[in-house]
Amino acid sequence: MARERLRLASANPDKAAEIAAILDGRVELLPRPDVPDVVEDGDTLEDNARLKAVAICEATGEAAIADDTGLEVDALDGAPGVYSARYAGEDASYEDNVAKVLAELERVGAVDPVGRTARFRTVAIVHRPDGSELMVEGSVEGTIAAAPRGTNGFGYDPIFIPREGGGLTFAEMDTKAKHEISHRGRAFRTLAAALMSGA
Repeated sequence: MARERLRLASANPDKAAEIAAILDGRVELLPRPDVPDVVEDGDTLEDNARLKAVAICEATGEAAIADDTGLEVDALDGAPGVYSARYAGEDASYEDNVAKVLAELERVGAVDPVGRTARFRTVAIVHRPDGSELMVEGSVEGTIAAAPRGTNGFGYDPIFIPREGGGLTFAEMDTKAKHEISHRGRAFRTLAAALMSGA
């Protein structure tokens, strides 16, 4: 079966590189076209992933692949969640967002690892010109570190300690080890398998 051609909807170069690495040639991944950023004003990760995929599909006339990812911290009632990319403001840096999560956990008194449980959740969607759609989800449970550790990865990786990571943050793990257990790795491997089976 021929590989499906998919337009990448993500405007985040770090995320785009990670998606390409995880898919590892199982689909023909085309770069995001030069179109304006999509306003991600959905109420859920599913909403935002769909907004991006539909917008790129409509702009190019080609099937598009998009995802949205959120860090859900239990002590913060699931925040930052759908607002993960802009938790500290619209133009916030990765460091700004990390600092806000740590400050909020301190504010609510969640200083013990037992009270700092969290998960990363990714929703990935393929949207095609005929309106058909394929949606999958991947997640990973873990805890929030007391301070950033490690220099790999991006976003909240320096403070997320996955349950299966041997005590390391995502930013302390090598890329291959991270992808094996990460939310995005799980979501996109599931998506690729479904596409290759003809879904």
